[in-house]
Amino acid sequence: MNFFRGVISGQAAGPQPSGAETIQKLCDRVASSTLLEDRRDAVRALKSLSKKYRMEVGTQAMDHLINILQTDRSDSEILGYALDTLYNVICNDEEEEQDESEDENAQKQADDLGLQFTDTFVQDPEHVTLLLTLLEEFDFHVRWPGVKLLTALLKNQGPQIQGIILVSPMGVSRLMDLLADSREVIRNDGLLLLQQLTKGNAAIQKIVAFENAFERLLDIITEEGSSDGGIVVEDCLLLLLNLLKNNSSNQNFFKEGSYIQRMKPWFEVGDDNSGWSAQKVTNLHLMLQLVRVMVSPVNSPGATASCQKSMFQCGLLQQLCTILMATGVPADILTETINTVSEVIRGSQVNQDYFASVNAPSNPPRPAIVVLLMSMVNERQPFVLRCAVLYCFQCFLYKNQKGQGEIVATLLPSTIDANSISAGQLLCGGLFSADSLSNWCAAVALAHALQDNLTQKEQLLRVQLATSLGKPPVSLLQQCTNILSQGDKIVRRGSKVQTRVGLLMLLCTWISNCPIAVTHFLHNQENVPFLTAQISENLGEDERLVQGLCALLLGICIYYNDNSLENYTKEKLKQLIEKRIGKENFVEKLCFITKHELYSRAAQKPQPVFPSPEQMLFDHEFTKLVKELEGVITKAVHKSSEEEKKEEEVKKTLEQHDNIVTQYKELIREQDAQLQELKEQVTSMTSQNEQLQATITQQQSQIQQHKDQYNILKLKLAKENQGQSNSQGDGSQVNGLQTEELTQLREEVEELRKQHSLLQTQLGDKDALISSLKSGAAQTAEGPAGGSDNTELLQELEALRSQVQSQSTEIGQLKMERQDLLRRAEVGSSDTLPSSDSSLDAAKMAELESRLGAQTSEMERLKAEVKNLSESRAELEKRLDSTTSTVAILQTEKEKLQTDVQESKKEQDDLLMLLADQDQKITSLKKRLKELGETVEKLLAFSKITSIKCIVFIFTANLPRLSKHKEEIRSAQ
Repeated sequence: MNFFRGVISGQAAGPQPSGAETIQKLCDRVASSTLLEDRRDAVRALKSLSKKYRMEVGTQAMDHLINILQTDRSDSEILGYALDTLYNVICNDEEEEQDESEDENAQKQADDLGLQFTDTFVQDPEHVTLLLTLLEEFDFHVRWPGVKLLTALLKNQGPQIQGIILVSPMGVSRLMDLLADSREVIRNDGLLLLQQLTKGNAAIQKIVAFENAFERLLDIITEEGSSDGGIVVEDCLLLLLNLLKNNSSNQNFFKEGSYIQRMKPWFEVGDDNSGWSAQKVTNLHLMLQLVRVMVSPVNSPGATASCQKSMFQCGLLQQLCTILMATGVPADILTETINTVSEVIRGSQVNQDYFASVNAPSNPPRPAIVVLLMSMVNERQPFVLRCAVLYCFQCFLYKNQKGQGEIVATLLPSTIDANSISAGQLLCGGLFSADSLSNWCAAVALAHALQDNLTQKEQLLRVQLATSLGKPPVSLLQQCTNILSQGDKIVRRGSKVQTRVGLLMLLCTWISNCPIAVTHFLHNQENVPFLTAQISENLGEDERLVQGLCALLLGICIYYNDNSLENYTKEKLKQLIEKRIGKENFVEKLCFITKHELYSRAAQKPQPVFPSPEQMLFDHEFTKLVKELEGVITKAVHKSSEEEKKEEEVKKTLEQHDNIVTQYKELIREQDAQLQELKEQVTSMTSQNEQLQATITQQQSQIQQHKDQYNILKLKLAKENQGQSNSQGDGSQVNGLQTEELTQLREEVEELRKQHSLLQTQLGDKDALISSLKSGAAQTAEGPAGGSDNTELLQELEALRSQVQSQSTEIGQLKMERQDLLRRAEVGSSDTLPSSDSSLDAAKMAELESRLGAQTSEMERLKAEVKNLSESRAELEKRLDSTTSTVAILQTEKEKLQTDVQESKKEQDDLLMLLADQDQKITSLKKRLKELGETVEKLLAFSKITSIKCIVFIFTANLPRLSKHKEEIRSAQ
């Protein structure tokens, strides 16, 4: 122990041992000590020496430290020391800081040392698995150094460590748990660890994404303040870029999880954009890159289109356009925003239309496209910004024929507005300016307005330019060729390679696949001699590219020539090439284009990215055109006239065959259309037939019903006629209603009326009985009374209630009979309807109708009477209920009065007893007074006074009770 303390404190007795000896002794102590405290102190000492003696500690102590990690799992302190020591040995970051002033060899040796120790550690994959297990420890002194050590291992040997973690059970899941740690230090270092883990490994990227990484990272970004956050936001964005870049599965998962919508708040900038911090610029730059990853042109077209649609629907594109038109935005953020907007609208018609409608906040408002083009042709603007604007313009026109037409329309004479600046005017101004970069950008932008659009190529031939006063206007095509071929001043301006390359790319794009434009180009007698002269000359290295483009332009004139000009037919142009240039030389100059280094670089991706303006020579879409035309032009130049004739004959034959096939196809289409129409007609006629069949069936059933009704009516009429001949009285039958039934109904109604009058009489008697009962109850309050009257009253009430119930049942039966009669009357009336078509006498029918009307009126009268009786019965029931309640109340009051009377009798008996006692006392007192010699008058006076006092006392005691009885009697009455 003293030895360890001496090493740590720097104090030792005798000569100081060397660093290697000290480390060896410490390693022996770690290996041989049985006490945990001794081993802990030894590992602590190794940690303190690991930075200064990195080589020695790594060489001698690594195995012992790994053994500590395996055996001393129960002590978190010694585990932390061991992990820190391993981190100091393996990590190169601190060495880099210390060796900043040293030479490169020392730095390289330090890096090699870290790689060497990393290889030693990962020789056994179980060591990495052990480290993953230790990361499950929640103790800060174990988890944090474990995270740092694994990060250092991934930096030094990323692919190997990734493979071990990938096959380890729950390896990635354990690392994802670091993001949920409440301690920010561990969470932040966990982000750095996951950055190293996800580099270049698609399998791990997918596992991390499906471990809910997107949700957690976006939550952290929001908690840290989004673009205004610190370095943690930057780390989260870098990790998101690792997960999404070149990983279509994760990109689809990100889109399907609606995470694109959560990106919109990142780009909400205020009106005051001054004073952006460096961290905010970095964060926003990474956020824009994240958007670009989702809509990159290298992604599959379907995935890109889906993401572009989501960004427009959630308002992300609108937010980016707001940043684009805002003031005070830093230049690099503005440049990256332009690039981002470019890829969000590229190939999406909806997004392109929206971008065309965006206006800059100027006075008067100008379209955003015009404002951006003004920056592109302005030579004072930064080079990267001008490249970004060109890329934005190219993306706006990509597969956008509507936008191409709008741009070309601004150049046509009928649409030019002298009071405003249009996109076409800016492009023409840049095309003919003194700045070669503006020439190139304007030429490429105009070429994209013509890309794969034959209509606009023909429309652009109408554009006329006024070169100078007093001279007639020239076409835009002629002016471009003039810059290339005529005038000393113009030649000097066009002598720059960049300008000439831009103009040649524009001309090649313009006249390709457009015979009319080829004819216009060849119509100028100076163009072909200029091209042949340029191709045949032996110029320098820089001019060879111009020669190749001139050869391409001349080859397009041959391939797309319709032989409308006699002097410049295909055959004459090929003879001209063979005589003045040579076919082999021509093909060699043509092939030089694809061999150029800048051509290969431009063919890789659509965005124009160049280290310097001088290297800005080729456009991505133009490289596709060259690749498409190089082979066909070479074949066209080498073909002889006979071969061409044969090809033309073959073409004609093929055209004839194609025409015949086309005619047959059209005939088949017509027949298909006719067949489809016939099928539709058959279907409609079948449905109509089914409907008609159903109608016929229905009508047949109705006819059968009418026949049956007619037969029934016929039989009834026959019976009626027979009955009328037999008896002309009340025995006749009309529509199923018997006169006897009506008579019976009248008798029942009369009986019901009598019962109703009787019931009203009984109700009056009961009212009189109730009033007499009330007066009897009042008399009962003064003295006792019997209960026989009440019993009789209750019996009469019960009898009355039963009579009312029987009356109500009779009324119900009468209603049912009335409804039956009404139903039978309706049936009879419905049966008589078809009889109108029969051959009966009109007089008989009129008689029947009159009798039916009389019976109907009688039925209505009976209905009214029944209704009145029902109302009377309801009123009687109400009155009976009120009478019953009144009788019950009087009965209860009577019972109370009877109890009070009984109590009064008891009190009177008590009073009599008291008076008897008083009389006895008075008698005894009289005797005593006589014995004492008092007079009888005094005795009588004394007895009267005493009696009066007793009566007053009894009356005073019973006064409240009598008052209460009196009030109850009044309320009962």
